[in-house]
Amino acid sequence: MIPPTQIFPADEHNRRLADNVDLATIANPRPAARYNLVVIGAGTAGLVAAAGAAGLGAKVALIERHLMGGDCLNYGCVPSKALLSASRAAAATNSASRMRIAPPIDEQEIDFGAVMERMRRLRADLSVNDSIKRFTALGVELFHGQARFTGRDCVEVEGATLRFSRAVIATGARALAPPIAGLAESGYLTNETVFALETMPRRLAVIGAGPIGCELAQAFRRFGADVTLFELMPRILPREDPDAASRIEQALACEGVAVLTASDIANVENRGGARLIRFTGEGVASELLVDEILIGAGRAPNVEELGLEAAGVQYGPLGVTVDNRLRTTNSRIYAAGDVCTAFKFTHLADAMARIVIRNALFFGRARVSQLTTPWCIYTDPEIAHVGLSAADAAQRAIPIRTFRQELAEVDRAVIDGETAGFAKIHVAADSDRILGATIVASHASEMISELTLAISKGIGLGALADVIHPYPTQAEAIRKLADAYNRTRLTPLVKRLFAAWMSWR
Repeated sequence: MIPPTQIFPADEHNRRLADNVDLATIANPRPAARYNLVVIGAGTAGLVAAAGAAGLGAKVALIERHLMGGDCLNYGCVPSKALLSASRAAAATNSASRMRIAPPIDEQEIDFGAVMERMRRLRADLSVNDSIKRFTALGVELFHGQARFTGRDCVEVEGATLRFSRAVIATGARALAPPIAGLAESGYLTNETVFALETMPRRLAVIGAGPIGCELAQAFRRFGADVTLFELMPRILPREDPDAASRIEQALACEGVAVLTASDIANVENRGGARLIRFTGEGVASELLVDEILIGAGRAPNVEELGLEAAGVQYGPLGVTVDNRLRTTNSRIYAAGDVCTAFKFTHLADAMARIVIRNALFFGRARVSQLTTPWCIYTDPEIAHVGLSAADAAQRAIPIRTFRQELAEVDRAVIDGETAGFAKIHVAADSDRILGATIVASHASEMISELTLAISKGIGLGALADVIHPYPTQAEAIRKLADAYNRTRLTPLVKRLFAAWMSWR
């Protein structure tokens, strides 16, 4: 039997969290003769699939070996955004001096323990949405333990066999540590352990300048830590629009984060209770002494110990192999979420689970390729992106036109003192069909949905000029881009025709 998951620190909030989402607190039921759907993994994809199927009358079993809610609730979106909101509050207090309101606060006054306690309280409050009580009430049978396929239509958990008509693998992914000599022996934090901290490390190294690394590097710097951000590639956020990544790198540097790109870490060793990092940057060997190391260097799919071979399910380093309808190589078994996609977003896992419900239970033909999926990086400013980038279009030989609007020319951004961003929209070269967009703004994640809707529903950029945007808002940047497109339609010939018309009138 798998013991209860240890959640640190053992305070009232984490006890409430465990009561809500730790399946070790209840006994496994006696399995039914057969299930319409067996779901393995109670993260976002698994919970959405289980709840949706049960709501439609299916007999559903849900298996989880750790905590319900998965990464999003326990180690990802919820705790990280609670931490980021607190860091934004600290930054806003400091920036109030620019608006002639107050002098900057002393960074030493930030009560890091209280910040983390607030995070744990909010996480426990939200855990009711993913709780044992809620899913039991929905009619989902909950099983705690390691699931292992023993055939093409059956899975075993804690000695019990569950037979199914359909199953979905939604086991998610875990933090991936880079192969650095001495790193494991020296100890390090990941997104699964950093939220257990009660005292702030005064010196923090973050290895990996992807979304997680950049977000947490900025947050800890705002709390007063000395933060060094390492990235092996020549720039941070290597998967993002280069202009957007450059703006974030500038923001981090301005706030005091030491950003070391093109840096190769040779080894790590313990040194008097601290960690000594030896690395090479720009051909120069250097050393750095820190109190903690946080890894943000990617994620690996959870495919081990599932008995996928017995079920005839193929998998590889990128996860479970699925087709466009999320079927695995066993037509009875589907997969959804981080375990089968390179794009590891909670909202995509949710959308994939809905596709599984339609295709697995109702002979649907929904396809992942039909999804228009935005993604966001919650630094300050934020990055939000949807559709093709300029690099994507070039790789596919798709001719595009790009329209760009600096926030320094948007009234609300000027008023807010948040001018360090832009909005960029790519359209097809021969029309106003929107192919992709990138926004860098303090609340870019709240602005991108207008463009996601436009892409998914085929609304051209020119039509967005007819949408009344409240003034003043930073979303006016999108209307300005639509106006810019419409001005390109006013060719010299059209101008002459208009002039002739006005003269005749």
